[in-house]
This record gives sequence, structure tokens and C-alpha cells, in this order.
Amino acid sequence: MHVIIDGFGGDPDQLSDENVVRVILDQYPQMMGMTRITQPTVVRYTGSKPEDWGVSGYVMIAESHIAVHTFPERRLVWADIFSCKDFEAAQVLEDIKRRFRLRQMDVKVLERSLESSPVVAREPAAPVR
Repeated sequence: MHVIIDGFGGDPDQLSDENVVRVILDQYPQMMGMTRITQPTVVRYTGSKPEDWGVSGYVMIAESHIAVHTFPERRLVWADIFSCKDFEAAQVLEDIKRRFRLRQMDVKVLERSLESSPVVAREPAAPVR
């Protein structure tokens, strides 16, 4: 399962707080029933444009990873939760919305599977340009 979150209209103070991102990355694996295999890594980033600074972090889980990227000047957060194991996303989505005080979220869920596909033959992928 792969949950991709774009959060809009967040609180710049929360989005710029490294500890908020660290707590998310520390607590979510257990909340989701996953196994954290590293300590969270969180860094403050300054981009080439003044409005592109923010906080980025990730944590490796046995089932894959969780990553968070904030852009306080844009009042934006991107989060990526990728797991080979299904999990209940509703609790995580509500928590992210509450912690960053988001006004709106665009959420995409991609189903992933460790089982082999029933499709025998696939069309070749289109070339990347």
C-alpha cells in the first residue's frame, strides 16, 4: 500500500518545527502496526528560492519507508507512506491534518502486493522522455 499525501493551508509554525516531523516519524510505524528499523532522520533544508525552505525527514520501516517534506512559506506538506503490508490510513491522515493544521488534503492510495500478478504478459513500458 502506498499513500501519497499533499496537504495545503497548514500552519507555518508547525510546518517549520523539526520536532513535529520527528514525532510523526517516530510514532507512525507503531501506530500503523509496522516495524521501525532506523531512527528518524530529520533535516532543515534551504532551497535556491526563499520560499522552498522546509523540513524533510524519513524513517525506514521493515515494510518500506515513511517520508515527510514541509514547505512552511507555501503552507504545504508532502508525505509518502509506502508499505508492502496493508494498514489503516484513516488514523494517519487525521493525525497529519491535525498536527499541521491543514485546511485541505489531496490523498492518493496505490495498492501494492507481494503476490505475483495474475497477468502473464505485460505490454512494455513507454520510454521515458
